[in-house]
Amino acid sequence: MANKAAASGWVGSALEYYDWFLYGTAAALVFPGIFFPEGSSAVALIASLGTYAVGYVARPIGAAVLGHWGDRRGRKNLLFLCMMLMGASVFAIGLLPTYGQIGILAPILLVLLRLVQGFAVAGELSGASAMITEHAPFGRRGYYASFSLHGTQGGQILAAAAFLPLTALLSDEAFRSWGWRIPFLLSAVIMVAGYIIRRRVEETPVFRDKNARQEIAKAPILEVLRKSGLDVVRAVCMTLVNVIGVTVSVFGAAYATQPGYGIGMSESVYLWIPVVANLVALAVIPLFGDLSDRFGRRPLMIVGSLGAGLLSYAYLFAVSQNNVPFAVVFAILTWGVLYQVWNATFASFFQELFPARTRVTGFALSQNIGLAITAFLPSIFTLVAPPGSSHVPLTVGTLCFGITIIGAVAAWSARETHRVPVEELGKRDGEPVSREEFARIRAETR
Repeated sequence: MANKAAASGWVGSALEYYDWFLYGTAAALVFPGIFFPEGSSAVALIASLGTYAVGYVARPIGAAVLGHWGDRRGRKNLLFLCMMLMGASVFAIGLLPTYGQIGILAPILLVLLRLVQGFAVAGELSGASAMITEHAPFGRRGYYASFSLHGTQGGQILAAAAFLPLTALLSDEAFRSWGWRIPFLLSAVIMVAGYIIRRRVEETPVFRDKNARQEIAKAPILEVLRKSGLDVVRAVCMTLVNVIGVTVSVFGAAYATQPGYGIGMSESVYLWIPVVANLVALAVIPLFGDLSDRFGRRPLMIVGSLGAGLLSYAYLFAVSQNNVPFAVVFAILTWGVLYQVWNATFASFFQELFPARTRVTGFALSQNIGLAITAFLPSIFTLVAPPGSSHVPLTVGTLCFGITIIGAVAAWSARETHRVPVEELGKRDGEPVSREEFARIRAETR
């Protein structure tokens, strides 16, 4: 069942995050000229990236509601609900009229559908990683939980790759007129596939046991804030390391391709950067998840945060020079390798910080508050380093590195969890097993 849970988590996360990241790519490449009035390219770009960020505003609300749902009604029940909401909202975006057709109503509807997306995705990773972690054998939780993040990277690849054949085969006019809608409309197929896959996985034994003993929390959000409030703050700060992803894939796309910056990198070329970086990520995430089981969560969280933050300078400089080979190399090292050291580890780490009664809520609330903050960074980057400004790599790179320092300090301040048995997780006095015993248990589960 651990293997089934990991497979279900991978596929479900990949399909749902395909929907989520599809919007981010379109917000940088397509939406400024379609859903917003003509005029200043900088204003249209900021407005479009702002609608991207709006989805993250809804995520803390979705985390509170869906986290409650997952801790009260079960992990499996939650995952079905998240996927249906996400698929329906993305399909609707593919049918939206443009600004030229219905005026100001177009961006209003776009924002409303993005809010539904944000609400829905808020429960996906917390539910999927809880499902995997609670099914995983002791000593292998980091490895198994990493597959939920492996799926999100796969979703990013699908989202970026979905536009590649369209930009290559269609004229610019045809792509902006109707071609961009095709990847959004494919979400109907995604909903059906996700339902078929996820119905085959059983509810976790941890939740079944709590339910049988009538130990389900009545108000998970109040309980997690009262008993695990400091861990929520730590996890929020650690989540800010997602600045690496938005720097490379969202602001980086706008910086490389929007005419106001004068870089002139073609859209089709830039679309390959996240594809290549995420292909590398797919190869290394299980490795780093396994390393977190061997050496602990905190060391990998700290090294990944600081290493990726430092390399953001080099990546942005390569883009500023329109040096495609170096931009690809540094995107791979920054996003595809060092960021994945952090990314492969945080799902198991966050799950282990909270007890079973409030695990989904604690994870969802922490992650989505942090992501709501992070989501506004592309717009902030554009404000402090707008089209036509100088020293963009230094300005944005410094902001990015400073934020990753915050995440690294938060990880350093947290307790280590990888050797703590599942029934002791979330307890301040939870006792880890000895290193020798842990090594023996790990060897038996391989």
